[in-house]
Amino acid sequence: MNTHELFQRRDFLKLSAAGLLSGVSVPWFESMANAAGQVQRPRGKKCILLWMDGGPSQAHTFDPKPGGEFKSLPTTVPGIHVTEKFPKLAQCMKDMAFLRSMTTEINDHYDAKYYLHTGFRRVTNLEHPSIGSIASAFVGLPNDDMPAFVTIDAGNDKGNGGRFYRSVPAYLGPRHAPLAVQHPARGLENLKPDTRGLDRRLQLLGKGEERFAREYNLPVVNAKQAAFQRAVNLMHSPRARAFNLDNEPAAIREQYGEHRFGKSCLLARRLIESGVSFVEIFHRGWDDHEGAGMRIAARAPWMDGAMSTLILDLKQRGMLDDVLIVWMGEFGRTPGDGNGHFCRAWTSMMAGGGINTGQAVGATNENGKNPGDTITRRPITAPDFMATLCTILGIDPHQELMASGGRPMPLVDKKAKVVTELIA
Repeated sequence: MNTHELFQRRDFLKLSAAGLLSGVSVPWFESMANAAGQVQRPRGKKCILLWMDGGPSQAHTFDPKPGGEFKSLPTTVPGIHVTEKFPKLAQCMKDMAFLRSMTTEINDHYDAKYYLHTGFRRVTNLEHPSIGSIASAFVGLPNDDMPAFVTIDAGNDKGNGGRFYRSVPAYLGPRHAPLAVQHPARGLENLKPDTRGLDRRLQLLGKGEERFAREYNLPVVNAKQAAFQRAVNLMHSPRARAFNLDNEPAAIREQYGEHRFGKSCLLARRLIESGVSFVEIFHRGWDDHEGAGMRIAARAPWMDGAMSTLILDLKQRGMLDDVLIVWMGEFGRTPGDGNGHFCRAWTSMMAGGGINTGQAVGATNENGKNPGDTITRRPITAPDFMATLCTILGIDPHQELMASGGRPMPLVDKKAKVVTELIA
């Protein structure tokens, strides 16, 4: 009987269901061929990206306007207001910063999502790596038991948002693709398969795979073998308990809230604490063409509670300066009731990460539009945002990487300018 027969099909299925044995389709692991003798890189800042898929309205969240649907609420920083729907986040303003002049020229959902995740326009067949994969490559530790990049599905608020963008590593290599968690309450399903006799079969299979890799030393073979080895490591790692929210005290779970978004924020904190470098939480359904007011009024309680708890929880644990929280979508909504796409001027939020907080960078005029010098006074483009994010995380945005075919590629658009107001 050969080693592949000893490793039963049901074991492969269980591991595959957990996203752990997926060949090169979701191989978030360092290549074993390159791991030997490699010096571990020091960790940079970690990041939790809260992605509101579909485009959240700036005027109904963090850039209130006179006569808007929601009243303006003062924060703990004089002169900075949010809407009345976010009283808990208003109390966290000293740990947050708003970028109120985010701007692109892209009102299409997918192209805008691509642009904001990569810093490059989607204009050719060349695909660019997402910020999570970049963090995996430059901040994550190569030989760690935990994956460097994890995505968490926080659900769909019964709304639209166009074609969904899934982060890809592109020319950084498949080892930097994310490990996907489909539901925060279920964690990483099938992480612990039936181990009766499994270790012996794994050892036999590993020997066979090692001989095959020596004979066929190709990247795809190395990636598959690395995925296999790291899956086994994670299965036996005590830190894998971070995926199980049941291990968290009930009082903490209650603070984050019962909504799927709150559970996702709690899981993100646990994963960051356990060694994951970048976590992206995506919540779909923010394309509010019927108007943003009613929809955001329904979302605000769980969003306000979960985000403020995440900030305070990290702060109380002494982690906030080392973890950057980012809240954003692919664009904003039209001034007024927010029923349309609006890429010309919108808001994103950053918290923690050792940045200069307690400020709002950029502005829009009173009705939220930017026809004249309002946006040109302090525009923040997608490449600017990407360069800033890399800089905060400790990644040099000016370096070049080698794409397939030996083509040199800048990590960030060379015209990008870092938002220096944020850099402490």
